Amino acid sequence: MPAPRLILLGPPGAGKGTQAKRLAERWNWRHIATGDLFRDAVRKESPLGKQVKPILEAGGLVSNELVVGLVRETLAEEIGADRGIIFDGFPRTLPQAIALDEFLMQYNQSITTVVLINTGDDIVVHRVAQRRSCEDCGAIFNLMHKPPARPGRCDACGGKLYQRADDREATVRARQRKYWSETAPLIEFYRTRGLLTEIPGDLPLDVVTASVERAVSGRR
Repeated sequence: MPAPRLILLGPPGAGKGTQAKRLAERWNWRHIATGDLFRDAVRKESPLGKQVKPILEAGGLVSNELVVGLVRETLAEEIGADRGIIFDGFPRTLPQAIALDEFLMQYNQSITTVVLINTGDDIVVHRVAQRRSCEDCGAIFNLMHKPPARPGRCDACGGKLYQRADDREATVRARQRKYWSETAPLIEFYRTRGLLTEIPGDLPLDVVTASVERAVSGRR
């Protein structure tokens, strides 16, 4: 059977990243998270990072062209490997989904499963407001569910923890409105192709993980 090509959909803060990391570690799949790729570019102050920094800080979404170009670059290094790939936060729009299909078709591959982690907006805002990131290594903590051993310090490297600009409530709500307006057609796009499974994101963490795994195994 072909290695899975899994897309995790859901608003910012729905839990996509947590589930993607769990699956990637358990099954040795590649986790491609556009948010992480862009934040890394911002930290390095690369030309791309300088372009996207003001967009992210304002709660906006990066253009299709920039996102697709970044993902294609990353996929070119991974596409021949015989292991699963998890797309976290990509595609976010219909043009991005079509571009991904066209890229995979060049290698006789296709998306095998799409999971929508559907979490209420208020729950997401509460979750994200508790999130803190390490200035040095990028590790993420949650003051309620995964607090650091020392307040304000990273468990991994001892770096200072801070709240990212895109984790503040006003920014999160702006990103939610933008996400749902642009992603609704994408949800229907995958639903009509019979690829979409919807999972409530407010269930216990292990339950959501098990549900995603069932969705993947049922379509491999």
